[in-house]
Formats: sequence, structure tokens, C-alpha cells
Amino acid sequence: MPDSPFHISFVCTGNICRSPMGEVIFRALAKEAGVADRFVITSRGTHNYHVGNGADPRTVASLAEAGYNGSAHRAAQLSDADIASHDLLIALDRGHEEIMRGRGAERVELLTAYDPASPADPDVFDPYYSDAAAFDDVREQVERSCRALLTALT
Repeated sequence: MPDSPFHISFVCTGNICRSPMGEVIFRALAKEAGVADRFVITSRGTHNYHVGNGADPRTVASLAEAGYNGSAHRAAQLSDADIASHDLLIALDRGHEEIMRGRGAERVELLTAYDPASPADPDVFDPYYSDAAAFDDVREQVERSCRALLTALT
């Protein structure tokens, strides 16, 4: 790890479901590990659908069920400044990865690359049009992936 904080952002489509989970969970895990000061952790959306809105209520509920607080989240769109300033952009699916690379991002990785369950599908499922149980499944995948990501970065 460098001396200055490592800037990492989790990126999905609208920044209200998957990427806020990544941000909230990774921040909590880093705090729990005593390394939170080594990171600047954000999340963004590739599109501007929900800018300024809180996370999807099902995201907040799923996070709360697991002991995380996602109530302060406000959606933001990925900017060129974000791409230039972040050390690592974590794509929640291949579409996000493609968009970021198309915009010139160099350090982009899929979150599932860190999933110890090695899912056959490299995309984290988008639960937006699903029920609350899908949000819990996504949270579990994001959590185990973030644990492995934190280990890899520390």
C-alpha cells in the first residue's frame, strides 16, 4: 500500500443497489481491520438515473440486516475526474467494465474476480427488478468478494 490513501470506487449502473453495497461493506471491513485510514472509498453509477437519491430501500434493508448502515448513501455518476483520480475502479459487471475502459480507465477490475466462490457468471446480478431475497444474495456475494479484495489490497 502507498503512503497516501488508496482511492477505490465501486461502480454499477445507477449507484443505488450493487455499488453502494460494495462501498458500505468495504468501508466497514476496512474499519474492522483497522486499515480504514489507508483508503478513500466511494461508489458511482455509469449513468445518471438516480443522482442525489438514496440507495434503494431494499439495499438499505439488506445491509442493515447484516449490520451495515447504508442510510447515508447518495447516488453519484462516475465522472472523468473520478476515472483520473482513483487507483482502482471496481466494476460490478462486464458492462460497467466496458464503459469505464471506453472512457479511458486503466485500473478496472471486476468484483467477481475476488469472489472466493468463483461464480461461473462474472457479473454481480442486478437485483433492481427482483425481490428482497435477491438483494440479500447480492449482498452476500459482495461481502465475500470485498473481504477477499481487502485482503489483496492489504
